[in-house]
Amino acid sequence: MKIGIIGAGHIGGTLTRRLRELGHEVNVANSRSPETLADLERETGATAVWAKDAAADADLVIVSIPQKNVPDLADGIVDARKPDAPVIETNNYYPQQRDGEIAAIEDGQPESAWVAEQIGAPVYKVFNGIFWKHLLERGIPAGSPGRIALPVAGEDGPNRELVHIVVDQLGFDPVDAGPVSESWRQQPGTPVYGKDFGVEKTRAALAEAAPERTAEWSARTA
Repeated sequence: MKIGIIGAGHIGGTLTRRLRELGHEVNVANSRSPETLADLERETGATAVWAKDAAADADLVIVSIPQKNVPDLADGIVDARKPDAPVIETNNYYPQQRDGEIAAIEDGQPESAWVAEQIGAPVYKVFNGIFWKHLLERGIPAGSPGRIALPVAGEDGPNRELVHIVVDQLGFDPVDAGPVSESWRQQPGTPVYGKDFGVEKTRAALAEAAPERTAEWSARTA
């Protein structure tokens, strides 16, 4: 597949490495010039591009940037992807730690729904709760004992199937976490966030989640 990745930090850079190992064609961009990604380009064989060009003709687009920077993306940033190609977003809202207050999220809008609104395209939420080193090193074949499960929130249909295939190729068990309107179940502060659970524990943790933001993950903590 041709995959465009916008963001080359811990998760974006790790996905660049792993997806190239799997033989996918990867265009990767950060918030600066392609030249700043020369080392990653040499290491992986990915093609460094400007962010506005990352999604061009892509079968899959991944957005992996700080939440506060999403509104700074160019208008129509993912519009050049192939018709109806899925968009994954891996972001988390860290109000106290990095992002400051985003009022819509504080008022209850799921983080991924806010991202989808900002970029003008539906999204799938996945890879947001796994430590980047585990994403890099702990993928194992399907059926192996101890395989980590990753929740995937988004709409049903062929695009979900494609996202699940990619998660499986990377060495993890995809778990249907419902639509994006339910993606709060895997946000920071929820029982599944940051855990390396298997399938059954992941499903149980998603079911146990509450929509209210916990004090550590809110800008409005008294």
